[in-house]
Amino acid sequence: MSRAFQSLLPLSRNRIDRDHLSRSNPELLDERWRGPDSRVLVLHRGQALATAGANPADYDGFGPKPTVAVHPTLDLRSPADLPASVLQHLDAGGVRLYLGFALDASEGLSIDAPLFAISVTDADASALETPGSSWLNLRMVAADLDDVSAGMFTEALAMFNWHSTHTHCPRCGEVTVVESGGWVRRCPREDIELFPRTDPAIIVGVVDRDDRILLGSNALWENNRYSLLAGFVEPGESLEAAAIREIAEESGVIIDDPEYVGSQPWPFPASLMVGFMARVTEEHPAALRPDGDEILDLRWFTREQLADPASGVLLPGSSSIARAIIERWYGGPLPEPEQQ
Repeated sequence: MSRAFQSLLPLSRNRIDRDHLSRSNPELLDERWRGPDSRVLVLHRGQALATAGANPADYDGFGPKPTVAVHPTLDLRSPADLPASVLQHLDAGGVRLYLGFALDASEGLSIDAPLFAISVTDADASALETPGSSWLNLRMVAADLDDVSAGMFTEALAMFNWHSTHTHCPRCGEVTVVESGGWVRRCPREDIELFPRTDPAIIVGVVDRDDRILLGSNALWENNRYSLLAGFVEPGESLEAAAIREIAEESGVIIDDPEYVGSQPWPFPASLMVGFMARVTEEHPAALRPDGDEILDLRWFTREQLADPASGVLLPGSSSIARAIIERWYGGPLPEPEQQ
């Protein structure tokens, strides 16, 4: 894995000490919650409260990203500034997630500040809004956030997505209890602990003998949207075996010896994207056969074709590992078409 490549992945930035050892000490977490430097990230329906910036208008994560006029700044509140209704919800069993310590200082945030996250109801979301505030979508703004903010948002979103689907015990249906700073849910009847889960998925930059890259168009996308092929790892399968299988299933192309290049969390809702580069095997012709289910169209692209603004091809945005892998093959950032 290249550190230079990993630095291109907005959701992989790691400037938070997750401080695992403190999670099991509720008295210590209460003390930090009450401390003057502690800050809280507020989520609502998967979006984060911000004091500045907004989601780009008319942008869905593909193609050139609109120019950011105001860089997004998360609204990191002191717990003492939260409305009484929010605090009452937390006291009644709401999730107060301990994220760890900030390793960098930024606007309104000191280095080593204890970091928490909460998710609020519709009514409390409205009560927290101030003039100029907005709710940010991580996929739309990740590349414009500072390292600590991007890390907080990614960590918190992944965890609250998990909490939303594990409110009850999978064995007996009992309501689970939140413990360890929000990192464990326990079934009081079965006395078992439930831990957060991440679904690994592979994503592969496939190159043929002419050094062209393979891109596919998903059945859920509009025309001219293309990306790398990807898929989930199945039980009992290695990452490399999953890469070979998924590419064959979705395209008919046979690859061997996939080379790991980097990984990025993708909390939509709970994935870890594991990136590979691979070449078509010499023994098999690179005939394309879209599966017709997930992938409707497949094309080999040269560097010149992807760089040509007249092609009309829309590629994944800067928040995705797909974009970073494509640009790794291309040799640098792809030229953006001039915005009108």
